[in-house]
Amino acid sequence: MKTILLIEDNDDIRENTAEILELANYRVLTAENGKTGVEMALEHQPDLIVCDIMMPVLDGYGVLHLLQKHREVEDTPFIFLTAKSERGDFRKGMEMGADDYITKPFSGTDLLNAVESRLKKSELKKQVIPPDMEGIQQLLLTATGANPLKKLMDEGNTDRYKKKQLIYQEGNRPTSLYFIQKGRVKTYKVNNDGKELAVNLYSAGEFLGYVALLEGSNYHENAEALEACELTAIPREDFETLINNNREVAQQFIRLLAKNITEKEQQLLHLAYSSLRKKVAEALLFLKKKYHHVTDQPFSIDISRENLATIAGTATESMIRTLGDFRDEKLLEIKQGVITILNEQKLANLVN
Repeated sequence: MKTILLIEDNDDIRENTAEILELANYRVLTAENGKTGVEMALEHQPDLIVCDIMMPVLDGYGVLHLLQKHREVEDTPFIFLTAKSERGDFRKGMEMGADDYITKPFSGTDLLNAVESRLKKSELKKQVIPPDMEGIQQLLLTATGANPLKKLMDEGNTDRYKKKQLIYQEGNRPTSLYFIQKGRVKTYKVNNDGKELAVNLYSAGEFLGYVALLEGSNYHENAEALEACELTAIPREDFETLINNNREVAQQFIRLLAKNITEKEQQLLHLAYSSLRKKVAEALLFLKKKYHHVTDQPFSIDISRENLATIAGTATESMIRTLGDFRDEKLLEIKQGVITILNEQKLANLVN
């Protein structure tokens, strides 16, 4: 049972509001002024606080200000009750960190809708949601009971790309967010000498091209199909509308960006300090982690030596020579261009 702290100096409003919340199966604590309310909040640490603004001893703004100085209650959802409807009062409260307003007089439905909405969003913040398509789907369904992103995907155009076909090019202006329905895609950069360096790999169920959309910039890399692919293009305008109107979705894409930055830092570290054998072993294990979904079968992948070299950050000739060494050492098998890892533990020992 969720606990709600109600801070209200008017006896009739406090009693009536508490009764409505109790009928909705909430445990309700009440305080008749702001000072008592702060003390009760620190003692009981409620799941949500509903607080009047104009009160003796300590007003609602003071209550919110004091609570934000205590870590144990600083993130507690906070709803103001107020008879004042001036724009300045709303702005002041929101700038201080209030989550919502209910203007007196209010109905029981208004009260319960606001409380349920804030409690649901509070629960979302506590959940560990993976920064991928599955996580975004889960977040949207939990937060809103709907999935507007899936609707955009269903309405978007699905295009087919052949192996090695360019999806977008560095320097171009993004027009769409891409969702991979089938196949695998690599993003890469080319230096002045024409050498490629893999930036990232993507597979079915992942988004592509969102960095430039979120930054409002041009593409920083090229995207190419590693094999025959099907990609759904979500128009840029529709994606921006969703991001601007849904804070939870925006936060999830920020998590995707943070995850990518961490991976890039690790990749740069490996490129700078790893030996050739270690780079190749890391590239193979990275591909296994990325694409191996059948755990009881050896991992096999059909990938060109050029693409594998760009992932490892080495020359193609060096990649071919090292793969030959690994084959002779029975670490992997190569048949008709398909690489199968035979001894994952020994590859991992090369990395560690």
